[in-house]
Amino acid sequence: MILAQAAQVPPESTQQAVGYPSLFLLIVLGALVPVVPTGALVSSAAVVAFHQTAPFALLMVFGVSALAAFLGDLALYWLGQRGMRSKNGSRWLAAIRERAPEDRLEQAQAKLAAHGVLVLVLSRLVPAGRIPVMLACLMAKMPLREFARGDVPACLAWALTYQLIGILGGSLFKEPWQGVAVAVTLTVLISVAPGLWRRVRRSAP
Repeated sequence: MILAQAAQVPPESTQQAVGYPSLFLLIVLGALVPVVPTGALVSSAAVVAFHQTAPFALLMVFGVSALAAFLGDLALYWLGQRGMRSKNGSRWLAAIRERAPEDRLEQAQAKLAAHGVLVLVLSRLVPAGRIPVMLACLMAKMPLREFARGDVPACLAWALTYQLIGILGGSLFKEPWQGVAVAVTLTVLISVAPGLWRRVRRSAP
């Protein structure tokens, strides 16, 4: 009986049942371990949702992505706070410091002093900008509640931006895999371009 009912579930519904939890977990993981390309995940999910017939598929991708990013950020910030209070720090705090070069950290501290929590919004949209700003907030001993207030619009803007990239890729091609390929390529280029530009500037005479 159960197997027969499962067999009658439309493939699109099955994809959604598996896809949304997977998207949520991967984005949370990407927030805690900043090596997972979460922007590409959101764009790819948006491409698939664009080609689905479900009326709220894109809205679900947006909501799941923003919520997962927010919860992941809060968890990482809370772990960073624990590390700041500990005499020996923590591996999470060490990982944050490793991914925040001194020059980027100084810039983040200056922007945080000038603009407050509003800088969190830009930090989510600028590639590799989230971790230096988060470390600056930790060093400024910003309370978790205040960090959360600034992180809400940051995660919403981030999810919307990468979803629009996915919608653009999905609208250009009939086949979802083609749109996914374009969306992933765009997000990778966006992520890599600032780092390459900084290297070019440093190597220039």
